[in-house]
Formats: sequence, C-alpha cells, structure tokens
Amino acid sequence: MRHVFQFISALGVALFLTTCVNAETIGPREAAQNIGSYSTVEGVVSQVSRSRNGTTFINFGGRFPNHVFYGVIFKKHAHKFQNLDGLVGKSVAIGGTINLYKGKPQIIVFSPEQITQR
Repeated sequence: MRHVFQFISALGVALFLTTCVNAETIGPREAAQNIGSYSTVEGVVSQVSRSRNGTTFINFGGRFPNHVFYGVIFKKHAHKFQNLDGLVGKSVAIGGTINLYKGKPQIIVFSPEQITQR
C-alpha cells in the first residue's frame, strides 16, 4: 500500500510539473486576465518580502502594495527554497495556476521547480 501511495504521489508531481512546463508564458500585467489558468508568468522581480508568519512574497511590477503580480510561498514550504532575495532585479518565471487574492493575481509556489531564473 505504501508503494502505491508513493507512485500516485510521484505521478501527481510529474503531471503538475509537465503542465507548468507546457504553460503559456505571459507578463505580470497579463496575469489578471488569466485567472484560473496554468501559466508561466515571466518578468523582473521588484521585491522579495516575508510576513511575520513566515509567508514569502515575490513581487513583480512594483513593490508592495503597488505590485501587479506575485508568487507566494507559505511557511510550510519555505525550507525548500534557497536565496530568494537574490532574485530581486532578475528576470524570473513562475509557473502554476493563477488565482486572485485581495484583488491581485498570484501563483502559490509549492516547489522550487516552479521558479526559473531566465
């Protein structure tokens, strides 16, 4: 039973990553028109910040609160990521499902494979 669960988990991750790789690439300003779609949002990172509860935000198109799109990494996944502050000023692509939170488009990032420095 354990091996079945591991296989299903691995298959799910593989399908997720395949979907992200084949996603349409758009700019941060176009993200709001693509809510609900699997996309790759590519642009220059304006700011990386962390909330008091450990959530990390990768902002594009301006610094908070003037950003137009962001990637969000919740605390429970933060240990998987290294040197996110080094992304500021770099061209970066984030892949995943675009959703809307408090009027701003975002992609929730679970895995470092979702973030590519260009």
